[in-house]
Amino acid sequence: MLKVEKLSVADGSIKTLHDVSLHVPEGSIVTLIGANGAGKSTTLRAISGLVKSTGGSICYAGEEIARLSPHLIVGRGLCQVPEGRMVFANLTVRENLKMGAFLQRDKAWIASQMEYVCKLFPRLLEREAQAAGTLSGGEQQMLAIGRALMSRPKFLMLDEPSLGIAPILVKTIFEKIVEINRTQGLTILLVEQNANLALEVASYGYVLETGRVILEGPSAELKANPEVRAAYLGH
Repeated sequence: MLKVEKLSVADGSIKTLHDVSLHVPEGSIVTLIGANGAGKSTTLRAISGLVKSTGGSICYAGEEIARLSPHLIVGRGLCQVPEGRMVFANLTVRENLKMGAFLQRDKAWIASQMEYVCKLFPRLLEREAQAAGTLSGGEQQMLAIGRALMSRPKFLMLDEPSLGIAPILVKTIFEKIVEINRTQGLTILLVEQNANLALEVASYGYVLETGRVILEGPSAELKANPEVRAAYLGH
C-alpha cells in the first residue's frame, strides 16, 4: 500500500535521510524503530508531505504523492498522528474529534464513526465536554488517535504513541492500535522508541540509524537479532 524508495531529505546543507526504502503491505502493521534523532519522525513527515523530500519516491496506493500538499494526502486516506499529540488544547474533546472529520461530508458516516471512536476509547465519551488541554497525556493520545480516525483513513501513521504516557495507559493504547488494525482493516506504520512494544504488535520492522535503514526483517527475526537486542531491547 505504501512503497518508499530511496527517500532523501535535507535540512539546509545537512542530509537527514539517506536513501530510505520501506514497504508497507495493505492491512499490516509495520514499525520503524531507532534511537532519538535517527530520522523516524522525518520519514513520517516526508510521507505526509509536511517535509519536502530531495530525492526518491513515495508511492501510496499506486500513486506518486511526494509532491502533493498535506491536505490532499489526507484526502486520499493517509493520516498521521503526530508526535506530542498536538491536540487543540482550547477546544473540547468532541470539537477535536469533529476537526478530524473536516474533509468529510457524509453526516451519517461522521455520526457512526464518532460512536465507534467513543466505544473504542470510552474515556473520551466521559470527557467529551472537557477542554483537550486538561486531559492527561494518555487521554490526549487517545484523542489524537480518535481525531485521526475521524478523517476516514485507510492508512494510519503513528509517531511515538507511548511518549510521555503512564505505563498502564501505554498497554491500553497498544491494544487499541491492534484492535483498529483488525476491526477497521487499517494499514498502520508505527514509529516507536519502545522497540519491545513495537515489535510485539508489528509483523515487520525497519531499524533506522542516522537517517539510514540499517536492518529490516520480520519482527520475530529482529527481536532475536543480537545487535537489535543490545541496542534497542535492553538485552
